[in-house]
Amino acid sequence: MRRGYDRPTMAEMTRFRIGITHDFLRPDGTLSFPDIGLDTLADSERIGVEWEFIPESVDEITPDIAARYDGIVALRPRFTAATVGRVDRRLAAIARFGVGYDRIDVPAMTAAGVLLAITPDGVRRPVAQAVLTFILALAGRLFDKDRVTRAGDGFTRAGEFMGMGITGRTLALLGVGNIGRDIVKLVAPFEMRVIAHDPYARADDLASIGVKLVDIDTLFREGDFVSVNCPLTDETRHIVGERLLGLMKPSAYLINTARGPIVDETALYPVLRDRRIAGAGLDVFEMEPVAADNPILQLDNVIVTPHALCWTDECFRGNGAGALGALLAIARGEAPANGVVNRAALDHPWLKAHLGAFAERARANEEAARATA
Repeated sequence: MRRGYDRPTMAEMTRFRIGITHDFLRPDGTLSFPDIGLDTLADSERIGVEWEFIPESVDEITPDIAARYDGIVALRPRFTAATVGRVDRRLAAIARFGVGYDRIDVPAMTAAGVLLAITPDGVRRPVAQAVLTFILALAGRLFDKDRVTRAGDGFTRAGEFMGMGITGRTLALLGVGNIGRDIVKLVAPFEMRVIAHDPYARADDLASIGVKLVDIDTLFREGDFVSVNCPLTDETRHIVGERLLGLMKPSAYLINTARGPIVDETALYPVLRDRRIAGAGLDVFEMEPVAADNPILQLDNVIVTPHALCWTDECFRGNGAGALGALLAIARGEAPANGVVNRAALDHPWLKAHLGAFAERARANEEAARATA
């Protein structure tokens, strides 16, 4: 009698099946985004891979869906312990389209032997570009000038909306991982002073790229632009609250392109309303989609975007190619080259057995393809 951790035999295994979550599609079934790297799968049949868009539109991946696919490329749906709780579960890997994974129960996936990979290479430059966009728009008071020009009195009122030169100003990074480091590269021509707070960073490592590591209070006191770039965790939820906001200069701007709940909006609103800081650029909110009656939307010193400022052709192609590449590695019985969140899953007996079977099947398929070429 076979045990759940025994390697499946070739006869027991069908082709490696990849499901792409339904939320990549419009209601008419066409792609919502022009290029998500699907050409990465062009030669995947050689190793026995087939793929499809998951027919069901769901907020949470169900056990039925997890029983149909070996790997899933996920945009928004949640993955919970229930997702992988059935004995007929087939799911071996999740490839998140992006870098945030707060909708995935990582401990539950690790306990079940399900690998989670993200796509840091796909979002690094597009999100850094989004931060730079906010810096330049806020510093130049772009939207104020746009508004008064459309109203017909921009040329007489231009002096009321004097911008801030950013040369020599202090950019303060809350979190300086892959995205933060790319921001440093993009602002280099502006000769900004860059400081950062990140409990996982080393001072000598950051010094080599011209960044000074500081404590969090210093970060908020000295930053002319404070950019939130850390992941959402139990430790970072509402870390930017009344106390830290109260340390900011009246001339400073807050930028959040990470996750909404990192910033306490209840504390942020009065700070912006009362002009205790100059303004903010917000791509993310505590509740998304953001409610139309959210009072922050009524403020004229805030630029808001719908968690999509980094959405460019570069971002979507890079994320798609990265996510699909991770699942193709799994189909070959290998760990993805980068972006693995829960490496401990690789030691799980269930996943180790299946990776061995995937590798055996991929080799057999490639040999068959060569023989018929």
